Amino acid sequence: MAWYSEGPLTRFIEIAGGAVRDVRRVRRDWHWDTPRPRTWPEQGAVVPAPPTDLGWARVEPVRSIRYLIQRVLLLPFTEAMVHPKIEGREWVRELARPVIFAANHSSHADTSLILHSLTDTARDRTVVAAAADYWFKHPILGNIVSLFLNTFPFSRTGGAQAQLHSSSQLLKSGWNLVLFPEGSRSPDGRIQEFKPGVGHLAKETGTPVVPMHIRGAYQVMPRGQKLPLPGPVRVRIGKPMTVQAAEGSREFTARVEKAVRTLAAEKRQPDIQGTWVERWKASKPRELRYESEN
Repeated sequence: MAWYSEGPLTRFIEIAGGAVRDVRRVRRDWHWDTPRPRTWPEQGAVVPAPPTDLGWARVEPVRSIRYLIQRVLLLPFTEAMVHPKIEGREWVRELARPVIFAANHSSHADTSLILHSLTDTARDRTVVAAAADYWFKHPILGNIVSLFLNTFPFSRTGGAQAQLHSSSQLLKSGWNLVLFPEGSRSPDGRIQEFKPGVGHLAKETGTPVVPMHIRGAYQVMPRGQKLPLPGPVRVRIGKPMTVQAAEGSREFTARVEKAVRTLAAEKRQPDIQGTWVERWKASKPRELRYESEN
């Protein structure tokens, strides 16, 4: 028997050679581009693991790090690219309580434009509802987006209770909420029908809704485009809306949708944006009241 017929090295070479032959055989016999046979069951969608509420993104020192990222990178880049025109900022200058920012959604640039339109104080206390099945499918991407924009996973496929759970807790904790009631980006830039989640959330928590309309974001970064392009953008902010006593959640959702569509008009809309007297009163600094010491 030859000296090289046995031993670890010989066995390793034989195993490696057999593996290479098997791989070549599979590659030669497997038809990669052949459609799946009709008798095979359809491929189901991969259900991602339930994401957390990313509470770490809303505590120090992460909040200070995000403030620096937004002030040094996000906001200057947004200003340089589109120089957005903001109308109605007085409605978000002095917020006495948490609100829901409900805006149309046609581009990935919408979130940065909304944050750009807020004051530093309002922006620091604002979280963004992001699609759980899109942004949080990969944990690394979800964590990066949460660090930059203070996002949290929001289910687009669940029922009203699934949508209310995390959102209502954040609102009750004093956080403002950015919500896109359409559910996903518009494929053609036009406003789609609002889903009833915003109405359910506002009615259950008693939170006012601030309607917002973003014009020009679709031209800057439409669906499917990877990088933004310079272009004119206008962000118009309406006065806060509250649910009436006898108003249902779907009726209120329809009213919010109508307000956002009205803000899309060229002319100013006093009914939604407020009269000049209302805007002047809203621009006044809010008086801080302190309890008297005994």
